[in-house]
Amino acid sequence: MNKSKKNAPESFGPLAGLKVLDAGNMIAGPLAATQMADFGAEVIKVELPKHGDSMRHWSPIKDGKSLWWKVIGRNKKLITLALSKPEGRALFLDLIKSVDVVIENFRPGTFERWGLSYQELAAVNPRLIMVRVSGFGQTGPYSSKGGYGTIAEAFSGVPSFTGFPDKPPTLPGFPLADSLAATFSAMAAMFAVYKRDNGDGRGQEVDVSLYEPLFRLVEAQVIGYDQLNLVKERIGNRLAEDSPRNTYETKDGRWLGISASSQKTYERLALAIERPDLITDERFVNNAVRCDNADALDAIIAQWIKQHTLQDIMVLFDSQQVVAGPVLNIKDIFSDPQYLFRKNIIDVEDEDFGTVKMQNVVPLFSDTPGKVRHSGGQLGKDNRAIFIDSLGLSEEKFLELTNQGVI
Repeated sequence: MNKSKKNAPESFGPLAGLKVLDAGNMIAGPLAATQMADFGAEVIKVELPKHGDSMRHWSPIKDGKSLWWKVIGRNKKLITLALSKPEGRALFLDLIKSVDVVIENFRPGTFERWGLSYQELAAVNPRLIMVRVSGFGQTGPYSSKGGYGTIAEAFSGVPSFTGFPDKPPTLPGFPLADSLAATFSAMAAMFAVYKRDNGDGRGQEVDVSLYEPLFRLVEAQVIGYDQLNLVKERIGNRLAEDSPRNTYETKDGRWLGISASSQKTYERLALAIERPDLITDERFVNNAVRCDNADALDAIIAQWIKQHTLQDIMVLFDSQQVVAGPVLNIKDIFSDPQYLFRKNIIDVEDEDFGTVKMQNVVPLFSDTPGKVRHSGGQLGKDNRAIFIDSLGLSEEKFLELTNQGVI
């Protein structure tokens, strides 16, 4: 870890002193850097001159400004630099000398074409860890293909068993593959930092694809197919391994999620809806047979739920320790007492809108918590501070490179 920033005024959190160069674009790479910035890493975000990161142009838009950018660009120092130009490459190498981690998520081969392969970067800084995020990874027959999260989600197999059997495969309503790859990338970066700082002091290259983190989470499907030739199918909100598990509509038109796979949680549910007979019914005596008779059990539970309001159900279920909860939308979340108590949504100062609300840092640390210092700012906001004050460019050279489109 770079120690030079340890006593800087902004130092806080478990990653105080770590320097990260965010050379990615859009979601997967930049979000990994945001997660590290949230916990105190000094993150310098590199964007293309004039256009900037593509997330600056993504909806939702207010007054011509992307609100998404405000979140993913938070806690970062912002510079512009054309890495494809020789002068831009030279400045990038100067930046590399003092950082711990660089993150990029361009199509494999792009950084090599710019003369910025890991070998070339490590020659300048042997301690450097380079995290590379791409659709299909840096190797293999698909490595040269472009890969967005949607393609990775489809390729992972997840949509094949997500959704209802009479409907098409269902993709998530948010960039799941990108976000998950970002989390794996931040985690992997810290694994590599630990190895470096407790090993030989040398960095390494980390290869993260968009599809593999999702594929890792399908758990027993691989061994299930290997040993039993099982192919998971779409069964709506149920799980083939868990019953009852579904969403149910209440009398007042709300929706409730229930999961009762363990025997004790199932028995508490049966008693709460005043159906003790469901405990001894041979169709439902354990989770395995409940899964075989999920249609019948769902119909019984759905009928009871439909006769009661969400409020009444939750009062009853909470008193009986039934594992259940309402399906919330974002409007509900803004006033939910658990979200409020945990401060999951916070107010952040913003240069365009005064104050904006966004998600707080997670997870919570008892001694070295993370912090949101500011939202995503203007393009090139920190160019002078980095290029002139830190790298020592003269004012004349800075203006020259700016006019040339390098900065």
